[in-house]
Amino acid sequence: MEAQKTKRLYAGNTSHLYEVQSDWLQVPSNVELGYTHGIVTDKNDRVFIFHTGKPSVLVFESNGSFVTAWGEDFAGGAHGFYLHQESNGEFLYVTDTKQGVVVKTTLTGEKLLTIGAPDRPDIYDAERKYVPTDVAVAPNGDIYVSDGYGQSWVHQFTADGEYLRSWGGKGSELGQFKCPHGISIDLRRSEPEIYVADRGNHRIQVFTLDGLFIRSLDDDLDMPCSFFFHGEEMYIPDLHSRVSIFDGHDRLVAHLGEDRQAKQQEGWPNISKSYYRSNKLSSPHGVCVDSQSNVYIAEWVIDGRITKLVRVQNN
Repeated sequence: MEAQKTKRLYAGNTSHLYEVQSDWLQVPSNVELGYTHGIVTDKNDRVFIFHTGKPSVLVFESNGSFVTAWGEDFAGGAHGFYLHQESNGEFLYVTDTKQGVVVKTTLTGEKLLTIGAPDRPDIYDAERKYVPTDVAVAPNGDIYVSDGYGQSWVHQFTADGEYLRSWGGKGSELGQFKCPHGISIDLRRSEPEIYVADRGNHRIQVFTLDGLFIRSLDDDLDMPCSFFFHGEEMYIPDLHSRVSIFDGHDRLVAHLGEDRQAKQQEGWPNISKSYYRSNKLSSPHGVCVDSQSNVYIAEWVIDGRITKLVRVQNN
């Protein structure tokens, strides 16, 4: 009797269709995943995962085979994770919520720059903590840091870590934030713009590179965590159980893996494993897209969850 073939699962819609691969990652037996907060791919489509376990940076080939690991110093605080192409190579920028720092490293873990809290006693003191959650780099090298879990500010530094300016503060008015959880530089238009995932206000706010407010977006958003730009499209991990794709005009293209009931489950995000379905998401926190338009999703769950969506070409 012929063995029964495993049924293929898909996510997306007719314009953006993906085959779901939920068990593709070959995590070494001696590594225990923590909350999988960040995920990026390099120019060779190697996959880098940033999680709160030790070591905190895990590197895999695109087929899921393990390459190496490093980043013991980030255990417990691993959060924002950004890969930036510079004139002399690719570099990682990470945020550590436990140490309250942003660190620039090589792809092999050599630390090149560490940025702590800006010298702003009017914002930070013993009670008002600085807790950076994400980082972005502009074309001129300036570094932007979102203090999502602290005092809800965005800070701008030079490429060497010299403090330049800040904007924001807690609130719901335009230009204010309630957990600016993610930050990214959008290069799709004639002038670069800063996108901030104002998660607690259920919106995105857009600014100039000098921090001047441009516009706010709130359609088809719930709890936006961060951003990944791929061509003309923007991918957003929404903590409330979906990844959303927007076009070059910030209009919704598709929700991937949406599960409106997940966040209602007892103990969410650390819900019963029996609830999980391979083609449904629970708590997406990080997303990236490789050179083949495949999507990788990292979820905020205590023992980690990484899903790969393989792009199905349209006929």
